[in-house]
Amino acid sequence: MSMLQFFIAVDVTVVNIALPSIGADFDVDGHALTWVVVGTGLFGAASLLAGLAPTFELLVLARLLQGAGEAIALPAAMATIVLTFPDGPRRSRALSVWAAVASCGLVLGFVLSGIITAHLGWRWIFLVSVPFILIVLLAAAFLVDGDRPAAEGAAPLDVPGALLLTACPLLFTFAVVEAAEPGTPLWVVLGALAGAVAAGVGFVRVEARSRNPLLPLGFFVHRTRVAANLVTMLLSGALSTSFLLFTFYLQDRLGVSPLGAGLTMLPLAVSLIVCSVLVPRLLDRWGAHVCVLAGIGCTAAAMAVIALVSALQTGAVTMIPAMLLIAAGMGFGLVGLQYLAVTGVTDDDAGVASGVQRAADQLGGAIGVAVCVGIGFAPSLHSLDPFLVATLLAAVGLVTGAVVAWRRPRSPSGDVESVRDFVQ
Repeated sequence: MSMLQFFIAVDVTVVNIALPSIGADFDVDGHALTWVVVGTGLFGAASLLAGLAPTFELLVLARLLQGAGEAIALPAAMATIVLTFPDGPRRSRALSVWAAVASCGLVLGFVLSGIITAHLGWRWIFLVSVPFILIVLLAAAFLVDGDRPAAEGAAPLDVPGALLLTACPLLFTFAVVEAAEPGTPLWVVLGALAGAVAAGVGFVRVEARSRNPLLPLGFFVHRTRVAANLVTMLLSGALSTSFLLFTFYLQDRLGVSPLGAGLTMLPLAVSLIVCSVLVPRLLDRWGAHVCVLAGIGCTAAAMAVIALVSALQTGAVTMIPAMLLIAAGMGFGLVGLQYLAVTGVTDDDAGVASGVQRAADQLGGAIGVAVCVGIGFAPSLHSLDPFLVATLLAAVGLVTGAVVAWRRPRSPSGDVESVRDFVQ
């Protein structure tokens, strides 16, 4: 399960260093490149498609397919781990191992991206993972127990809910990115935003009436999980934004080569591994809420450093303190939030809890990049330093997340029927 996480984590960072090269090949600018980040046998096939993509639009489609593959695989893997280890120190250690493996993937992604982009070209950052994904598929076939067959008369899949849940963030991201594009008609942006709102409302309505809802209303009764997933979205948005800001500052503003950028970001990668080793002990000692607040605080401090370095236009080495803070933000914040997001799960809801947590992480990262980087690097919307605007927008999200985390939601209250009545 962790090996799957490893290769998907590699895919996350391996793209960031290569983005300027991708933009140069396809003649697209910084804010349009946020589409590539929206997406993270389907994942491997999409990796092959991405490596061979002749156009930027097909590359975006391939990344969306990679995201779909991840959305199917990772929640199941995380649910397996959660059900294997009960609440308490064993689960916190298991989730920390899961996070540590992801950190190692991030490390390899940074280094590989610089080396591969410099010597082989950016297409190979996608192609290199294909044979390893095949190995994971073969290993899973032999090592992972198959699910029990579904009972006769089982409720059908919630296809309308899945389509609406996909359409909502996609339309919102489209609206934000295209709003920053000079010459985009206003009706296009407003229409996409209206469509996103309609899809969101429609999703809630469908879930309230579905026999087998994609997201059962009972999930919202558990306040700790709901709060954890909301904070996950906000923190992931800031963390994903920081990765792109590091890349753009090093390569676009300072002119550092892809290989040099990858090596410069090694302190971030190594710090992630160190944090993944330390966090399990501190999680048991401090508690998940304190770790989450520490992670948010470190990430906010990193945003302040990024804004200061950009304003002073100093050298690459001055970004290292921000990288160390981002590593701490990921190590403390995301591990603590993962623990809270699966608090009190059972065999019946472990899959839902894990799936929602992964979705919150990925949606938060994608929407955060679209808003912070998409707006920050849009000269048609403002004349300010793009790094300053992006960090300020990320900081707003972090402050909101800190307020939610500080309230420390308690055990579940209310019931499913009260939630259903509210929705209706």
